[in-house]
Amino acid sequence: MKTFRDPLIWQKSMNLVTEIYQLTNSFPKEEIYGLSSQIRRSSISIPIAEGYGRNGNTELLRFLSISISSLFEMQTQLEISFNLKYITEYQFSKTNEESRELERMLCAFIKKLKDRK
Repeated sequence: MKTFRDPLIWQKSMNLVTEIYQLTNSFPKEEIYGLSSQIRRSSISIPIAEGYGRNGNTELLRFLSISISSLFEMQTQLEISFNLKYITEYQFSKTNEESRELERMLCAFIKKLKDRK
């Protein structure tokens, strides 16, 4: 791996952030400092790059665990957005599946790193 940008996990997380920003552009204006801001913040808070910037697998594992927590928070906010009819069923399903795929990848990567210890 040459940089933190190389792993597919990082690339998937960047795609997810972009998608969340595009989705929230159509949220009601009164949500600019509410749900829109929260879901954007939680998607950005998936600190995969920050974990790669640390020394050793222990720090990387810590940041990957934070990434999972942020992803769960984002998934919850995505579901709230759907329940409030801010996004369509198609948008919810597509984005939720992408986030679940990233979740599976993160869990597998965490397991792989723990098995190396």
